[in-house]
Amino acid sequence: MTVGIVHRDAQTAEFFDAAARGELLIRRCGACGAFNAPQVLACEHCQSDRQAWAVAAGTGTVVSWTVVHGRARGDAPPSRTSVAIVELDEGPWLHARLTGLEPEAITAGLKVAVAFERPEGGEPVPTFRPR
Repeated sequence: MTVGIVHRDAQTAEFFDAAARGELLIRRCGACGAFNAPQVLACEHCQSDRQAWAVAAGTGTVVSWTVVHGRARGDAPPSRTSVAIVELDEGPWLHARLTGLEPEAITAGLKVAVAFERPEGGEPVPTFRPR
């Protein structure tokens, strides 16, 4: 499965600049201090719109996952891409591709760390691998 190309805009530039440096940014609420997912504009805990970027540890735990099966091409076997919901150690949930292991090795509670993949012509996107 090919990762789609993602392009930056004014609201995502800081996120992608950090990703290019190998840092995962999430949102931190200026009102209550809660951590939120990167796409959140209002705090999921207190609904404040005072969100600022914060560097996450980049570690978490697999909550759930699925395996996307592609079509066989020529003599090659069908592709298999693992996608998971990861609960970051700070609390927010992200969904991203899992790399570095076969789908049969994935379990709920698997400890993972962020990595970044840069599809040709696009911005770096977070993926997760076993730690």
